[in-house]
Amino acid sequence: MKGGKTALADTLRRQILTLELEPDHDLDEVQLSEEYGISRTPVRDVLRRLAGEGYIEIRENRGARVIPMNHATLRDFFLVAPLIYEAVGRLAVQSFRSSQMDQLKACQERFRAAIAGGDAETMVVENNAFHANIGLMAHSAFLQPSFNKLLIDHARIGHTFFRPHTAEMRANLAIACDHHDQFVAAIGERDEAAVVRLVHAHWDLSRRDMEMFIAPQGLASEAMQRLSPELSPRPRTAKVARS
Repeated sequence: MKGGKTALADTLRRQILTLELEPDHDLDEVQLSEEYGISRTPVRDVLRRLAGEGYIEIRENRGARVIPMNHATLRDFFLVAPLIYEAVGRLAVQSFRSSQMDQLKACQERFRAAIAGGDAETMVVENNAFHANIGLMAHSAFLQPSFNKLLIDHARIGHTFFRPHTAEMRANLAIACDHHDQFVAAIGERDEAAVVRLVHAHWDLSRRDMEMFIAPQGLASEAMQRLSPELSPRPRTAKVARS
């Protein structure tokens, strides 16, 4: 028995980010209540909170399920992600507080340690937390909900990035860690131009891996094109997929 609303919320977030709970997975209130030693009322409270954060959706008379991913959400993700990341980065430079910088640095140290230990699950969680902290630095009531949902889908679509199986993927993971260090430095120096450059470099790095996840083992470009022109794989992606 794991126990507690906080433990339930934290575990569900982690399981959704790492795809231990897949998109569309139905969540059983009775099972969760028994597993965590709490009544169904606090379970419902947790589910409502996670629905507000974008992790799950609650359907009338059908219960809760992990937020789905489909053609529409994937297409929208690839179209808007760079725009939102850039806007959040610009606002973070302008609005962050010194205490938030300390939290960002601590998060990066945990991310670096997870890479050194080959702990893919912790990498996913800490990478998400690192970017979530940048979102909090932006102090934008308008962007925050969209940014949170973006991070959830980014973690799920890009989960293979943290499970490298080729030399190139391992090199990209090291580059991503270095980008994080550069984000910390650029935000701390309030260098907006540097943050914007990093946003797009970081996005391009992870995008290639996300294309692999969507089109594994060299799925035909024509099929990707039918899904969305934005998702059509690049030549470099196909090369990695055949490794």
